[in-house]
Amino acid sequence: MGVAGTVLLGSGVALGTTLPDPTASEEYIALSSDMSDLASEKSDLESEKSSLESDYSELEDEHNTLTSELDDRTAALDKRDEALKDAEGKAKLAAAAVKKREDAVTGAEKKKAENTIAEGQWTVGTDIAPGTYRTTDNVGSTCYWGIYASGTNGDDIIANDIPGGGRPTVTLSVGQDFSTLRCGSWQKQ
Repeated sequence: MGVAGTVLLGSGVALGTTLPDPTASEEYIALSSDMSDLASEKSDLESEKSSLESDYSELEDEHNTLTSELDDRTAALDKRDEALKDAEGKAKLAAAAVKKREDAVTGAEKKKAENTIAEGQWTVGTDIAPGTYRTTDNVGSTCYWGIYASGTNGDDIIANDIPGGGRPTVTLSVGQDFSTLRCGSWQKQ
């Protein structure tokens, strides 16, 4: 028993002895400081992450707003393009209608010019068409017109007049010459 007591006594002494405090070691203190620094850095990073997430959310909202505005503007431009194409189509139709009217007017003016006699001497069937002609305006007292047999140089008078006013009318046939002086123009009827 004495041996067992000695062993127990030795164990008690060994157990009763104070072991060094591990929290007081330099390594523990360094690791603790590192842990504190890492915790602080983690907190800073989490704060920065939160700030970046907030910035990202704001930028995403702004992006969505700008995308929506761009879509609206694109739709408006598409409508304007469509309206412009419609207007261009209408303008082409209007231009074609104007061209048609101009051609008709030009044709009418050309026909009118072909059927208008100015002052001078004309051979019917060669210089002017046969038909009935009337002055375009009232004539004065100095108006003279004459119808002659062609080729007679005015020697063979078929009809002539100094009307002195009004709007005289003459009927001309092929084979006649027509002379007009100070009567203005004559229009075929």
